Amino acid sequence: MAPRVLVSDKLSPTAVDIFRQHGIEVDYEPDLGKDKEKLLSVIDQYDGLAIRSATKVTEKLINAATNLKVVGRAGIGVDNVDIPAASRKGIIVMNTPFGNSITTAEHAVAMLFAVARQLPEANASTHAGKWEKNRFMGVEITGKTLGVIGCGNIGSVVAMRAIGLKMHVAAFDPFLSEERAEELGVEKVELDELFARADFITLHTPLTDKTRGIINAAAIAKMKDGVRIINCARGGLVVEADLVEALKSGKVAGAGIDVFETEPATENALFNLPNVVCTPHLGAATSEAQENVALQVAEQMSDYLVKGAVTNAINMPSISAEEAPRLKPFIKLAEVLGTFVGQVTEEAIREVEVVFDGSTANMNTRALISAALAGLIRPQVSDVNMVSAPIMAKERGVILSEVKRDKSGVFDGYIKLTVKTSAKTRSIAGTVFSDGKPRFIQIKGINLDAEVGEYMLYTTNYDTPGIIGLLGSICGKHGVNIANFQLGRNRPGGDAIALLYLDAPFPQPVLEELRATDSIISAKPLHFDIGA
Repeated sequence: MAPRVLVSDKLSPTAVDIFRQHGIEVDYEPDLGKDKEKLLSVIDQYDGLAIRSATKVTEKLINAATNLKVVGRAGIGVDNVDIPAASRKGIIVMNTPFGNSITTAEHAVAMLFAVARQLPEANASTHAGKWEKNRFMGVEITGKTLGVIGCGNIGSVVAMRAIGLKMHVAAFDPFLSEERAEELGVEKVELDELFARADFITLHTPLTDKTRGIINAAAIAKMKDGVRIINCARGGLVVEADLVEALKSGKVAGAGIDVFETEPATENALFNLPNVVCTPHLGAATSEAQENVALQVAEQMSDYLVKGAVTNAINMPSISAEEAPRLKPFIKLAEVLGTFVGQVTEEAIREVEVVFDGSTANMNTRALISAALAGLIRPQVSDVNMVSAPIMAKERGVILSEVKRDKSGVFDGYIKLTVKTSAKTRSIAGTVFSDGKPRFIQIKGINLDAEVGEYMLYTTNYDTPGIIGLLGSICGKHGVNIANFQLGRNRPGGDAIALLYLDAPFPQPVLEELRATDSIISAKPLHFDIGA
């Protein structure tokens, strides 16, 4: 029986033709995604679901989708898909991460001009028969400093366009290397310096726990008087109430906002402010971008349903069906190693070395490296996947090296990840035991045997008496339960580490108390998706 796909949002008719050319039955119902109950009643009939942003793929819908194998999102954002629920059901979620980069970057530049010259207000005034030439006094962008927060795929395009407009570009991105910054012609700066120097600030970073509310009252207070802010990335990056106050006070001279905390945004405190340009999430709204992402998602879904090939998957590595059973546990291991280092690293990453020892050297190391890079980048870029991770690393100027060698220790095979930044070098090694679960076998050159927990605390200290008791007493005082722990040291009195296994995320006040303790060098909370 031929696979069957439902297109529940508005996609290009050419995408429908692509499905049919691959022998796939397709039902084009572009308004069905808005009807949750009707979609719920028919979803069990389909092997694939092609969507944009209107369809909400919730856990309830996923549970009803008894035959669904793949969800394809035409676009980069998958906020409307419950990824964990899909993963648990074995449903692949694909996106098209690079189909609308140019379009979104161009919209940000258009907003830059519109805000600088008050074009929408001037347009409305002139259409109303007024001639308020003296009212609309704009500013030039030539010679001004543009602060780019997030200099990845879209941010780098904006930066290059701005340089062409004779702007000076200062960029903040934890993964932007000095070499890549020099190649782009931008100045790599820390966030506070960007705030202090920028005349215009544009956001091009995903919404994560680290970036949510990155523009808030405290950040705005550090900015120049009269700064102008552009957000064509994600709602939630800007605390809207704080921006409103800053716009009313004049601290912020203007803003261009394409994305909002709540969408559709039919009411918002930013609306009708004279120094704000608002658009209804138009970043990817060009005919070229719509066509590109629709064709891409149709090709990707068709290749999977017909050939079993996986491309641009959010929740599954790009591997063949033949090698999957043996490779999958090591894919998870590589991802976990990367996630560990990504969560403890705050500086820009310059070099990444992946060593494959013993049996791992004969595996699909390209997939394993992609998994390690995805884990490494994901704490900063939540929607990265195994296909986009190597591209993102290359864009940021990260030097990648691979080493394969014969068995050199007691393990049949293991993977070692070493990451170099401007400040330090971090390394971690792991293997997979017979139970199929990843294990840490070395951290900072210190040997240990540690399983991976969902919530963990990683501490470093000098090997002195009382550390275990100190950790236990501080956690106990605040009601934090330690389910288990692992310790390691390189020599008596030397460097030591501890891994604490917790039942829940580590509370910030307890973390601050630990970090203020002289005996603890560093304390980092860790989170791993051990169910995927």
